[in-house]
Amino acid sequence: MKIKILLLSFIITLCGGFLYGQKIKVERVDPPSWWIDMHNSHLQLLVYGNGISETRPVIDYHGVTIKEIIYVKSPNYLFLNLNIAPYTKAGTFVIVFYKGRKKMATYNYTLDKRNHIPALHKGFDSSDIIYLLMPDRFANGDTTNDNMPGMLEKINRGDPNGRHGGDIKGIEEHLSYLKRLGVTAIWSTPLMENNMPQYSYHGYAMTDYYKIDPRFGTNDDYRRLVAEAHAKGLKIIQDMVFNHCGTNYFWKNDLPTSDWYNTWPEFTRSNYHGGVVSDPHASGYDYRHMVRGWFDRSMADMNQDNPLVANYLIQNSIWWIEYAGIDGIRQDTYPYPYKDFMAKWMQRILEEYPDFNVVGEAWFSYPAAVAYWLENDRNQDGYHSHLTNVFDFPLMFAINKAFNEPDNWENGVIKLYEVLSQDFVYSNPMNLVVFADNHDKDRLFYDLRKNLNKWKMAMAFLMTTRGIPQIYYGTEILMAGNKSKSDGNVRKDFPGGWPGDTRNAFEAQGRTPEQNDAFNFLQRLMHWRQGNKAVQYGSLTHYIVENGVYVYFRKYAGQTVMVLLNNNDKAVDVDLKRFANDLKGYTKARSVITHRSWNEPNNINIPAKSPLIIELY
Repeated sequence: MKIKILLLSFIITLCGGFLYGQKIKVERVDPPSWWIDMHNSHLQLLVYGNGISETRPVIDYHGVTIKEIIYVKSPNYLFLNLNIAPYTKAGTFVIVFYKGRKKMATYNYTLDKRNHIPALHKGFDSSDIIYLLMPDRFANGDTTNDNMPGMLEKINRGDPNGRHGGDIKGIEEHLSYLKRLGVTAIWSTPLMENNMPQYSYHGYAMTDYYKIDPRFGTNDDYRRLVAEAHAKGLKIIQDMVFNHCGTNYFWKNDLPTSDWYNTWPEFTRSNYHGGVVSDPHASGYDYRHMVRGWFDRSMADMNQDNPLVANYLIQNSIWWIEYAGIDGIRQDTYPYPYKDFMAKWMQRILEEYPDFNVVGEAWFSYPAAVAYWLENDRNQDGYHSHLTNVFDFPLMFAINKAFNEPDNWENGVIKLYEVLSQDFVYSNPMNLVVFADNHDKDRLFYDLRKNLNKWKMAMAFLMTTRGIPQIYYGTEILMAGNKSKSDGNVRKDFPGGWPGDTRNAFEAQGRTPEQNDAFNFLQRLMHWRQGNKAVQYGSLTHYIVENGVYVYFRKYAGQTVMVLLNNNDKAVDVDLKRFANDLKGYTKARSVITHRSWNEPNNINIPAKSPLIIELY
């Protein structure tokens, strides 16, 4: 019996020694790299590996200090709070993971030099014109990455809601087209990995915040796209999502902490009423369902009240700005995360990049609700968002109705006047991104009942009103579609972006006469706008709509532009006496579109359903 006990003891000791000596594999470290000379010297690393919490990490690198090791519920994570001193040199340091005196694992971590090119990270402003595209639907430049190993959803171009194969290479191959069109900045819907079983093309259910989806390309491909765009004078705005991630994220079955996601006893959607966040009378019940409810079953709601989650997301933004050299960020579902986190996120970004821009999606139909999210000193609750830009959804709704309705005190282009007359609620209305449609709503040409004249008025207004104009891919060729059947109906492939397409709308010969009319109109207007400071930066003075004609002026440093929108079904003679104060000192006028000139005009005739943009001399 004594011999059996000794033998058992020996086996246990042998097995324990074997397990003790097993190597632990570090499977992932986020962020995957960092930089010296950052304004904020703090860096928090998420380290993931089986049983990693049983180890003690050590770093021996001049200037890098482990300030704190954070152990969490899951034994497979460690969070390391590092300090990177100002004198730290770029290079690679080794993180050694010990168990007792035994070295269990090592990991090489790189600190790079920052890129201090003056033109980088300068953001965007009202001199820019933003072009929104969906990479899966814009152009397929590399058919070899249509289906990739390990990616769950395969290409199916016949499914409006499936993956169609557009990619980074397709965008890169058409940068010259975008430059010719007249845009100055490109906003692409998310390019990060979305390894979900279905409906993954849109990019808003990310399964890796640090990795470009391989069906779009690689991280290096994205960085090259940014560099190529910059070489052509184009800016890149990256789409980010912090409210939620895809339920297939690598941590899906092993969350670092029990509160990594906002969880409920049973699946609970958001109520999608973002207004409750700023509503002084909102109930706690409604607030919780707004910010803690899930956007969809496939989109897990991130808990930014957890400081580890908050740091993870903040550092991810900084990493992409520095790694890729992007010029701006579009942040999805801006009111849905915890608002104090979003303010902290903005502060951290501006701390590193003071001239950077972020435009937030705050989908509200009334200006006061949008204004709450644009940085201001006026919020009753004292909230400071630090957000530099927001989308002007109220004006978008007005544009989509204004040109379909006859003008009276309630309808027509008076809607444009009424929305702009509420600009007093904004700290700076020039920081609004103005648009007529996007990937989440019916296309403008469809809403305008496929009427080219109405479309031209909408484009003329978009390019001459205050703010930063944004157009949706295909608007320039009159792509139409509504969401009654599916989202895919407003996210169709750009004709000519795929090998074998029967026509190529990137070239004039591949467009119909009507499409070329629209393309040429918008191209001329956009290139003119690039050189006109009055419509880029100027003050706006508008006049109450009379006889179905909306008139406004843009003025900057002695330069004046007059815009007239005739929403009538017949031509109208406009008596200019009413505008004498804004016309004072000018004796000549010239049409931007037709180049027609007037000498000391007293009245101007405007054709039915048409815009007239005039430079005054």
